[in-house]
Amino acid sequence: MTVRFGVHTGLQRTSIAELQGLWSRIEELGFDWISIWDHFYAADGTGDPDNLEAIVTHAALAASTSRVRCGSLVYSAGYRHPAVLAKAMATLDQLADGRVTLGLGGGWLAQEYRDYGIPFGTAGERLALLRESIQCIRGLLTQDVTDFAGEHVTLTGARCEPKPVQARLPIWVGGGGERVTLRIVAEHADGWNIPFVSPEEWARKSAVLDEHCAAVGRDPGDVTRSVNVGMAFTEEELAAQFGAIAEFVRPGVLTGSTQEVIDRVGAYVEAGAEWVILAMRSPFDRDGLERFAAEVLPAFS
Repeated sequence: MTVRFGVHTGLQRTSIAELQGLWSRIEELGFDWISIWDHFYAADGTGDPDNLEAIVTHAALAASTSRVRCGSLVYSAGYRHPAVLAKAMATLDQLADGRVTLGLGGGWLAQEYRDYGIPFGTAGERLALLRESIQCIRGLLTQDVTDFAGEHVTLTGARCEPKPVQARLPIWVGGGGERVTLRIVAEHADGWNIPFVSPEEWARKSAVLDEHCAAVGRDPGDVTRSVNVGMAFTEEELAAQFGAIAEFVRPGVLTGSTQEVIDRVGAYVEAGAEWVILAMRSPFDRDGLERFAAEVLPAFS
């Protein structure tokens, strides 16, 4: 199986200028994907509010690059009405000339919801909103007029013009919940992403997704499958990037010698991953990125 590589750039404790320099180098190094996350606070449990807003940064990414796919991993369905997000993505795809992939998830960082006064609800409620949001966004991006009557979202004669450059702007779902999230992927998504799991766990969840696809009568091959992994050749680099959550993410971190990293990537590919996306956050390990591009990418070309 052919695998493609990308980089997921976290938005905490950084600047647009720093990110633009990083994005340019990522594109030069031959990666095919760059994405951003959607948080109001740092995604490391510290509660640090030093974090850039997602849609504006996504637009900066699109304007600062010319070749890579410009993704999001992932927008929280609870932070914006789906019609607002659809309108933003349609316009963003115009800016990116058809290079946008919309990643969407149910949301998880409870402090953001609480501090901003956004209803957090139960996991079931957040996933129900995710399911409805995907349907609404799909309709708005592809249909002349969209009507939708759900438990959380209502659209009446809603229109979204101009449309994206892409006839079908890809919508990916992020998460690994086996009973509901992966069912939503099978029913509605073009792609699936999960972060920081081992190749073995990724393979197991991918098999669950296959079962859901069979249950809804969908070809499993229609769902693009990806994994976000950390990259830390040394323990010092792991601690610098991930701090208090280093042990939590460790199962999905590429580390060790070059050959060990190649073997680990190969395990994801053998399990069926079509995209391996390096999840980086400030302080960005630019040396590690250069090393990965020079020593690991050629093994999969």
